[in-house]
Amino acid sequence: MPNIPVTTWSLEQASPADLLPADAPDGDVRIVRAEVPSPEFSRFLYASVGGDVRWTDRLGWTYAQWQEYLDRPGVETWVVYDRGTPAGYMEFVPQDDGVVEIVQFGLIPAFRGRRLGGHLLAYGTARAWDLADRWPGLPQTKRVWLHTCDLDGEHAMDNYRRRGFQLFDTKVEEEPVRPLTGPWPGAHPA
Repeated sequence: MPNIPVTTWSLEQASPADLLPADAPDGDVRIVRAEVPSPEFSRFLYASVGGDVRWTDRLGWTYAQWQEYLDRPGVETWVVYDRGTPAGYMEFVPQDDGVVEIVQFGLIPAFRGRRLGGHLLAYGTARAWDLADRWPGLPQTKRVWLHTCDLDGEHAMDNYRRRGFQLFDTKVEEEPVRPLTGPWPGAHPA
């Protein structure tokens, strides 16, 4: 399998004051926390959002691996719904010393371009900042960070910057070319 150079950017917010708002889209759009850990639902979101941008790392996880991951204290999944249909999600994980990483963020392809992404990112990042309010025993959030790469959606970096994230690291590494997977085989043409 051939390799390609992939640029990965790491971005952060060092204070809740860094978060810049986004306008809420028109219509019946809601953002809801998936409070019951569900490997089936999380795998659906992961495959549906990441299939056309080559998210493959978790596709081989067993049910037990998904459950163990989701059961960790402070792991949260926030889902944006458009008229009752899941349109995308954000997932974050607490790390040491009040650091929270946004590990997954994106929209299902059919819902991109509807102003849902900025709204989800702003709302979800605010929930990363107040994570300790929902999880007694976790330290107050002191920093929220994420990474994105040039394989992600074409508007990802702009969205992160418009929400107040600042670049703190850039890396270029060779990675194998991964196939487009979609939520099922053949969902996205190559």
